[in-house]
Amino acid sequence: MNIILIGPPGAGKGTQAKRLVTERGMVQLSTGDMLRDAKTSGTEMGNLVTDVMARGELVTDEIVIGLIAEKLDSLNGAGAIFDGFPRTLAQADALEALMASKGSAIDHVIEMRVDDDALVARITGRFTCATCGEVYHDTTRQPKVAGVCDVCGGTEFARRADDTEDALRTRLMAYYKQTSPLLGYYYAKGRLEGVDGMAEMAAVSAQISGILDK
Repeated sequence: MNIILIGPPGAGKGTQAKRLVTERGMVQLSTGDMLRDAKTSGTEMGNLVTDVMARGELVTDEIVIGLIAEKLDSLNGAGAIFDGFPRTLAQADALEALMASKGSAIDHVIEMRVDDDALVARITGRFTCATCGEVYHDTTRQPKVAGVCDVCGGTEFARRADDTEDALRTRLMAYYKQTSPLLGYYYAKGRLEGVDGMAEMAAVSAQISGILDK
């Protein structure tokens, strides 16, 4: 089974993908991770990526599709979770053609729906342990001991520079402009389904499982 997770920044796509990897043995295909891995792979496609990035050029859709093709060939029957791809209708068409060429398909496209104001509150209040990366929040999850990480005992914390309300609302607007055509594309194909991305993590996982187990 192959799925696409769609949702705005901070909706929890990465968290849910990791749970599917652990619980169902699926493989998360993140374009960012694939590009980083390609630079050290030594493969023909990897060398091409290295050359393109060394010249400061953007990696083309054809290269990304080539990387995905390599990954699909190495999955040994495991299901794929596409995270961050496709982003455009052209990429969606290319992915459809690639999957068909391998006798496979995208089975479900799951939109993690959110309330923008609640999402802004969730993201702008979060901070992480600078040592181990454990995530906290100003109002919903403070360390048990003020100023001390629950996990590693670290005392240094950090916030992402772009986790401000203005920056996040700009990213949300870009997401909606970019993604709305994809939602229509997959709705027309009868594959689009939605979950409440603002629910607790376990509840979101249960909703996703309900879709995959149909």
